[in-house]
Amino acid sequence: MPLEIRGGVRAAPVPGDTPQERQALRWAPDGRDRTADPAHVARTARENEEDGLDSALVVQSSSWPDPWLVASWALAATTRLRIAVAHRVGTTAPTVAARSLATLDRLSGGRAAAHVIIGSSDLDTARDGDLLDKADRYRRAEEYLDLFTRYLTADQDIDHKGEFYAVTAARPGLHPDPGGELLSFGGSSPQGLELAARYAQVYAVSPLPLPDTRRRIALVRAAAAAHGRTLRIWRHLTVVLADTDEEARDRVRRLRRDALRLTAGGAGGRWREAVQLDRDRERGRSDPGHGDEQVAAYVRRSLTAAYTGSPATVAARIGLLRSAGVDIVQLDLPVETDHDRELRRTLVRHLRSGHGTPLDRRGW
Repeated sequence: MPLEIRGGVRAAPVPGDTPQERQALRWAPDGRDRTADPAHVARTARENEEDGLDSALVVQSSSWPDPWLVASWALAATTRLRIAVAHRVGTTAPTVAARSLATLDRLSGGRAAAHVIIGSSDLDTARDGDLLDKADRYRRAEEYLDLFTRYLTADQDIDHKGEFYAVTAARPGLHPDPGGELLSFGGSSPQGLELAARYAQVYAVSPLPLPDTRRRIALVRAAAAAHGRTLRIWRHLTVVLADTDEEARDRVRRLRRDALRLTAGGAGGRWREAVQLDRDRERGRSDPGHGDEQVAAYVRRSLTAAYTGSPATVAARIGLLRSAGVDIVQLDLPVETDHDRELRRTLVRHLRSGHGTPLDRRGW
């Protein structure tokens, strides 16, 4: 099967007064404030499509614009691009979320999917009134996904009474366009692997060294096979491109310098509240008393992990992921100038030349 190339659609531009500032601040943690800019959503979606990408992700957080509505705006602006909507279990009833997905999929001609998330930060889930700890959220997710998937395809009334949800005589009035991959799931815990194996069509593998990536893919595919199912594998990549490898390394140094300057001191308040830093603190990766240092560590870590080089060099590295079993690569990179777009288009051409033609409309 051809490699699927995925991008992303944000509800609003990255902060910054110039393209150079926005390029740098793409590597800072995401602040809690984010408006909804209709022109930006439509333009970004069209650029993803025009540059040869197959799909895009719309992300989610407790204070950001509703991802289902952002996705609908992006889908309305395009004709081919597919959209995966990040959906946090626990914020809505499973029947309501299933109808949202089915409606969006029908309105877009079969171009919608949901990327199910449990919530990596306890603090951020609590902001939406979800006070369960992560272990209980996983237990609830099993019941949620069972009801969600049953309801999506139901042709008669469903009754359900469980620990977390109860419905009586529930039946959808519409179904998603048949034949598509509607659900993706991540999570490296044993519970996460099992939920993906039972309910998802796509598994989002965590960024890991290549040998560990191979082992994780083998593990989740074996778990899916035990249920008589198959999974495609999705890997998110941060990328820094330039015309040559040396220029790309220089660009990393410039981006790091500018991002650290722009997020330091009094100007850094919006980044110190980032959900990514909440998660780091909860996992013991940072000292809760030093916000500026947390932001700086995040910037350095993001750029260190980036796939850096010319389009040909980065494509060769992605080829190693492909050989490890990755089916979908998400290219997460600054696209603020015409040159940024040309670099992305060149990378896509390199990937296509090695991995075949774009996927058809239902090739999730």
